[in-house]
Amino acid sequence: MIRQALAIVMLCLSLAGGSVDSLVDQTSLGGSLYLVNRTYRLTAHYQPDDLVRPEVRRLSSEIMMRREAAEKLEELFEAAAQEGLRLVAVSGYRSYETQRIIYQRKIKSTGSVAKAERLVAPPGASEHQLGLAMDIGRRSNTNLNMAFGRSREGEWVARHAHEYGFIIRYQDRWTDITGYADEPGHLRYVGVEHATVIHTMDIPLETYVEQMQQTMCGEMYANLTP
Repeated sequence: MIRQALAIVMLCLSLAGGSVDSLVDQTSLGGSLYLVNRTYRLTAHYQPDDLVRPEVRRLSSEIMMRREAAEKLEELFEAAAQEGLRLVAVSGYRSYETQRIIYQRKIKSTGSVAKAERLVAPPGASEHQLGLAMDIGRRSNTNLNMAFGRSREGEWVARHAHEYGFIIRYQDRWTDITGYADEPGHLRYVGVEHATVIHTMDIPLETYVEQMQQTMCGEMYANLTP
């Protein structure tokens, strides 16, 4: 309880800091509700200590996630399979260094930092380093593009991902907030309770965390006021 309270205080302070990069490997609003983006970044040394290989169809045997997220991903894939839909795990945990290489490669291929950053997170700013994100595709097409969202598999995932604790993290209509283009195949694990609320409210994670921060920090500060 004390540790969680301290984490909430740290997050309240970091969110209040605005544009200053924050160390989020020690802060969480409970469970898997970490916020990682270009403002709130992971340190270069951060690596989850419970990474496992989810027992799902995947492009590589090296694809990993944190244990709880991996178990829920297995449930999601199984539920999809029962509907005749074959999902494929394309990219899970990435180290800081791996993300740095991908980021630099994207800058070279697009010829622009601004264009690259709409598609790939800078090192430390990627949810993949958390071990709680998974890019998924279809058995017939594992390319990571907007076509997945228009497929039967993508539409099913959009309707049901929250039932297994996942949210569709990036959508075009949220680009001004998230900073990223539409990624219908990028799943982020936050836990069933949070995912259900986020899905129902139809808001990006940044907005949800901000609302929680205002509520939780407001209550905490009120309780601390003599």
